[in-house]
Amino acid sequence: MRRLLPLSLGLLPLVACAPVPAQSQPRPTGPAAIAAPADPGFRAAFAPEGVAWVSGGRACVARVPSYRVSCPSLPPAVDVGWNGGDAWAAIPGLGAVITLDRAAQTVQVGRVVALSGTRAYREDGSAVNYAGVAVQGVIGAPSAAITGGGGQDYVLLGGKLLRVQGGAVLENGAGPYLRFGPTGAQSADVPGVNTDFGSYRLANGELQRLDTAGGVVGRVPHGPGRVGLVGGDVVTVSPQGGVRVFGLDLRERG
Repeated sequence: MRRLLPLSLGLLPLVACAPVPAQSQPRPTGPAAIAAPADPGFRAAFAPEGVAWVSGGRACVARVPSYRVSCPSLPPAVDVGWNGGDAWAAIPGLGAVITLDRAAQTVQVGRVVALSGTRAYREDGSAVNYAGVAVQGVIGAPSAAITGGGGQDYVLLGGKLLRVQGGAVLENGAGPYLRFGPTGAQSADVPGVNTDFGSYRLANGELQRLDTAGGVVGRVPHGPGRVGLVGGDVVTVSPQGGVRVFGLDLRERG
Protein backbone atom coordinates (compact mmCIF):
# COMPACT_ATOMS: atom_id res chain seq x y z
CA MET A 1 0.00 0.00 0.00
CA ARG A 2 1.13 3.50 -0.71
CA ARG A 3 2.75 5.01 2.40
CA LEU A 4 0.55 7.75 3.87
CA LEU A 5 2.40 10.94 4.69
CA PRO A 6 1.23 13.48 7.27
CA LEU A 7 0.24 16.92 6.12
CA SER A 8 3.25 19.18 6.08
CA LEU A 9 3.25 21.84 8.74
CA GLY A 10 4.30 24.27 6.07
CA LEU A 11 1.16 23.85 4.01
CA LEU A 12 -0.38 27.26 3.67
CA PRO A 13 -4.15 27.71 3.95
CA LEU A 14 -5.90 27.70 0.61
CA VAL A 15 -7.19 31.05 -0.54
CA ALA A 16 -10.06 31.30 -3.01
CA CYS A 17 -10.82 34.24 -5.22
CA ALA A 18 -13.94 36.17 -4.33
CA PRO A 19 -16.82 34.35 -6.05
CA VAL A 20 -19.08 36.08 -8.46
CA PRO A 21 -22.80 35.81 -7.68
CA ALA A 22 -24.12 32.46 -8.90
CA GLN A 23 -27.63 31.74 -10.00
CA SER A 24 -29.39 28.50 -10.69
CA GLN A 25 -29.79 27.73 -14.37
CA PRO A 26 -32.92 26.26 -15.97
CA ARG A 27 -32.63 22.69 -17.10
CA PRO A 28 -32.17 22.36 -20.85
CA THR A 29 -35.24 21.64 -22.92
CA GLY A 30 -35.27 19.41 -25.95
CA PRO A 31 -35.36 15.67 -26.64
CA ALA A 32 -36.18 13.46 -23.66
CA ALA A 33 -32.99 12.19 -22.07
CA ILE A 34 -32.74 8.73 -20.56
CA ALA A 35 -29.80 7.39 -18.57
CA ALA A 36 -29.14 4.49 -16.23
CA PRO A 37 -29.97 5.21 -12.57
CA ALA A 38 -27.24 7.13 -10.78
CA ASP A 39 -24.70 4.80 -9.16
CA PRO A 40 -23.60 6.34 -5.83
CA GLY A 41 -20.42 4.27 -5.98
CA PHE A 42 -19.29 5.86 -9.26
CA ARG A 43 -18.29 9.52 -9.21
CA ALA A 44 -15.94 11.66 -11.29
CA ALA A 45 -14.34 15.09 -11.10
CA PHE A 46 -12.91 17.12 -13.98
CA ALA A 47 -10.33 19.92 -13.99
CA PRO A 48 -7.90 21.52 -16.45
CA GLU A 49 -5.34 18.97 -15.23
CA GLY A 50 -7.39 15.88 -16.07
CA VAL A 51 -10.11 13.58 -14.76
CA ALA A 52 -10.32 11.63 -11.51
CA TRP A 53 -12.94 9.06 -10.61
CA VAL A 54 -13.94 6.44 -8.09
CA SER A 55 -15.80 3.24 -8.99
CA GLY A 56 -16.51 0.46 -6.54
CA GLY A 57 -14.19 2.09 -4.02
CA ARG A 58 -11.19 2.25 -6.38
CA ALA A 59 -9.93 5.77 -7.10
CA CYS A 60 -8.05 6.61 -10.29
CA VAL A 61 -6.70 9.63 -12.14
CA ALA A 62 -5.79 10.41 -15.77
CA ARG A 63 -3.88 13.61 -16.51
CA VAL A 64 -3.44 15.65 -19.66
CA PRO A 65 -2.04 15.35 -22.22
CA SER A 66 -1.58 11.57 -22.26
CA TYR A 67 -4.59 10.64 -20.14
CA ARG A 68 -2.64 7.65 -18.89
CA VAL A 69 -4.66 6.00 -16.10
CA SER A 70 -3.14 5.64 -12.64
CA CYS A 71 -4.95 3.82 -9.81
CA PRO A 72 -2.82 3.86 -6.63
CA SER A 73 -3.24 1.16 -4.00
CA LEU A 74 -5.45 2.78 -1.36
CA PRO A 75 -8.25 1.73 1.00
CA PRO A 76 -11.78 2.11 -0.40
CA ALA A 77 -12.67 5.66 -1.49
CA VAL A 78 -16.10 7.28 -1.74
CA ASP A 79 -15.40 10.42 -3.79
CA VAL A 80 -12.74 12.36 -5.66
CA GLY A 81 -11.98 16.04 -6.19
CA TRP A 82 -9.41 18.43 -7.65
CA ASN A 83 -7.73 21.15 -5.63
CA GLY A 84 -4.49 23.03 -6.21
CA GLY A 85 -3.64 20.92 -9.25
CA ASP A 86 -3.86 17.73 -7.18
CA ALA A 87 -6.38 14.92 -7.49
CA TRP A 88 -7.71 13.84 -4.09
CA ALA A 89 -9.67 10.83 -2.86
CA ALA A 90 -11.86 10.69 0.24
CA ILE A 91 -11.04 7.61 2.36
CA PRO A 92 -13.64 7.31 5.15
CA GLY A 93 -11.94 4.33 6.76
CA LEU A 94 -8.89 6.49 7.46
CA GLY A 95 -10.80 9.69 8.15
CA ALA A 96 -8.63 11.38 5.52
CA VAL A 97 -8.31 12.77 2.03
CA ILE A 98 -5.26 11.56 0.11
CA THR A 99 -3.64 12.65 -3.16
CA LEU A 100 -3.78 10.15 -6.00
CA ASP A 101 -0.49 11.05 -7.66
CA ARG A 102 2.34 13.60 -7.63
CA ALA A 103 3.54 14.46 -4.11
CA ALA A 104 1.92 12.22 -1.48
CA GLN A 105 -0.26 14.22 0.92
CA THR A 106 -2.68 13.07 3.60
CA VAL A 107 -5.02 15.43 5.43
CA GLN A 108 -7.01 14.19 8.42
CA VAL A 109 -10.59 15.43 7.90
CA GLY A 110 -12.91 12.85 9.50
CA ARG A 111 -15.39 10.58 7.73
CA VAL A 112 -16.07 12.37 4.44
CA VAL A 113 -19.00 11.57 2.16
CA ALA A 114 -18.48 14.11 -0.67
CA LEU A 115 -15.75 16.27 -2.17
CA SER A 116 -15.92 19.49 -4.18
CA GLY A 117 -13.15 21.63 -5.59
CA THR A 118 -12.84 23.52 -2.29
CA ARG A 119 -14.29 21.34 0.49
CA ALA A 120 -14.56 17.92 2.04
CA TYR A 121 -18.06 17.29 3.47
CA ARG A 122 -18.45 15.00 6.47
CA GLU A 123 -21.38 12.72 7.33
CA ASP A 124 -23.07 15.48 9.34
CA GLY A 125 -22.58 18.08 6.58
CA SER A 126 -19.79 19.97 8.33
CA ALA A 127 -16.90 20.77 6.03
CA VAL A 128 -13.18 21.51 5.92
CA ASN A 129 -10.94 22.73 3.12
CA TYR A 130 -7.99 20.79 1.74
CA ALA A 131 -5.74 22.24 4.42
CA GLY A 132 -8.00 20.74 7.09
CA VAL A 133 -9.42 24.12 8.18
CA ALA A 134 -13.12 24.28 9.07
CA VAL A 135 -15.29 26.12 6.52
CA GLN A 136 -19.01 26.57 5.99
CA GLY A 137 -20.90 23.35 5.38
CA VAL A 138 -24.52 22.22 5.41
CA ILE A 139 -26.82 20.32 7.77
CA GLY A 140 -26.92 16.67 6.79
CA ALA A 141 -24.88 14.43 4.51
CA PRO A 142 -24.81 15.60 0.87
CA SER A 143 -25.13 12.95 -1.81
CA ALA A 144 -22.92 15.00 -4.15
CA ALA A 145 -21.00 18.28 -4.16
CA ILE A 146 -19.45 20.51 -6.81
CA THR A 147 -17.70 23.87 -7.08
CA GLY A 148 -19.43 25.86 -9.81
CA GLY A 149 -17.90 28.22 -12.32
CA GLY A 150 -18.52 31.18 -10.02
CA GLY A 151 -16.35 29.63 -7.30
CA GLN A 152 -19.22 28.75 -4.96
CA ASP A 153 -20.13 25.27 -3.73
CA TYR A 154 -23.39 23.44 -4.44
CA VAL A 155 -24.68 20.19 -2.97
CA LEU A 156 -27.47 17.71 -3.48
CA LEU A 157 -29.13 17.12 -0.13
CA GLY A 158 -32.47 15.52 0.62
CA GLY A 159 -33.67 15.82 -2.98
CA LYS A 160 -32.79 19.52 -3.18
CA LEU A 161 -30.04 21.56 -4.81
CA LEU A 162 -28.48 23.94 -2.28
CA ARG A 163 -25.92 26.70 -2.62
CA VAL A 164 -23.68 26.25 0.40
CA GLN A 165 -23.06 29.94 0.99
CA GLY A 166 -26.20 31.15 2.70
CA GLY A 167 -27.91 27.77 2.41
CA ALA A 168 -30.23 28.88 -0.39
CA VAL A 169 -32.43 26.17 -1.93
CA LEU A 170 -32.13 26.56 -5.70
CA GLU A 171 -34.11 23.52 -6.80
CA ASN A 172 -36.70 21.29 -5.18
CA GLY A 173 -37.10 17.79 -6.59
CA ALA A 174 -33.53 17.98 -7.91
CA GLY A 175 -32.16 15.39 -10.31
CA PRO A 176 -29.53 12.86 -9.17
CA TYR A 177 -26.61 14.47 -11.02
CA LEU A 178 -24.77 17.75 -10.46
CA ARG A 179 -23.64 19.71 -13.50
CA PHE A 180 -20.89 22.29 -13.57
CA GLY A 181 -21.86 25.55 -15.25
CA PRO A 182 -19.94 28.72 -16.15
CA THR A 183 -21.73 30.75 -13.44
CA GLY A 184 -22.83 28.07 -10.99
CA ALA A 185 -24.30 24.58 -11.06
CA GLN A 186 -27.58 22.78 -11.60
CA SER A 187 -29.02 19.32 -11.12
CA ALA A 188 -29.97 17.04 -14.00
CA ASP A 189 -31.49 13.66 -14.73
CA VAL A 190 -28.47 12.57 -16.80
CA PRO A 191 -24.71 13.21 -16.51
CA GLY A 192 -23.56 16.34 -18.33
CA VAL A 193 -21.68 19.61 -18.28
CA ASN A 194 -22.82 23.11 -19.24
CA THR A 195 -20.80 25.67 -21.19
CA ASP A 196 -21.29 29.18 -22.50
CA PHE A 197 -22.12 27.77 -25.93
CA GLY A 198 -24.38 24.85 -24.96
CA SER A 199 -23.91 21.59 -23.12
CA TYR A 200 -22.79 17.97 -23.40
CA ARG A 201 -24.58 15.00 -21.90
CA LEU A 202 -24.58 11.20 -21.82
CA ALA A 203 -28.08 9.99 -22.63
CA ASN A 204 -29.93 7.47 -24.79
CA GLY A 205 -26.74 5.48 -25.45
CA GLU A 206 -24.99 8.55 -26.86
CA LEU A 207 -22.66 11.40 -26.01
CA GLN A 208 -24.67 14.39 -27.19
CA ARG A 209 -23.82 18.02 -27.85
CA LEU A 210 -26.66 20.50 -27.32
CA ASP A 211 -26.93 24.12 -28.35
CA THR A 212 -28.00 26.91 -26.02
CA ALA A 213 -31.66 26.24 -26.86
CA GLY A 214 -31.32 22.60 -25.78
CA GLY A 215 -31.41 21.09 -29.26
CA VAL A 216 -29.11 18.17 -30.06
CA VAL A 217 -26.59 19.29 -32.69
CA GLY A 218 -24.12 16.39 -32.49
CA ARG A 219 -23.98 12.84 -31.20
CA VAL A 220 -21.74 9.78 -31.05
CA PRO A 221 -22.52 6.32 -29.66
CA HIS A 222 -21.45 6.04 -26.01
CA GLY A 223 -22.22 3.84 -23.04
CA PRO A 224 -22.88 4.91 -19.42
CA GLY A 225 -20.34 7.15 -17.73
CA ARG A 226 -19.59 10.71 -16.72
CA VAL A 227 -18.62 13.65 -18.91
CA GLY A 228 -16.79 16.92 -18.27
CA LEU A 229 -14.50 19.53 -19.76
CA VAL A 230 -10.73 19.27 -19.41
CA GLY A 231 -9.39 22.43 -21.00
CA GLY A 232 -10.49 22.23 -24.64
CA ASP A 233 -11.28 18.52 -24.43
CA VAL A 234 -14.62 16.86 -23.80
CA VAL A 235 -13.67 13.87 -21.65
CA THR A 236 -15.72 10.87 -20.62
CA VAL A 237 -15.01 8.05 -18.19
CA SER A 238 -16.89 4.79 -17.80
CA PRO A 239 -17.48 2.82 -14.58
CA GLN A 240 -14.87 0.35 -15.87
CA GLY A 241 -12.29 3.13 -16.10
CA GLY A 242 -12.31 3.68 -19.86
CA VAL A 243 -11.32 7.25 -20.71
CA ARG A 244 -12.31 8.78 -24.05
CA VAL A 245 -11.31 12.23 -25.31
CA PHE A 246 -13.23 14.32 -27.85
CA GLY A 247 -12.95 17.76 -29.37
CA LEU A 248 -15.69 20.28 -28.78
CA ASP A 249 -17.19 19.09 -32.10
CA LEU A 250 -17.30 15.49 -30.74
CA ARG A 251 -14.52 14.24 -33.00
CA GLU A 252 -12.72 11.61 -30.94
CA ARG A 253 -9.02 12.17 -30.31
CA GLY A 254 -6.30 9.60 -29.85
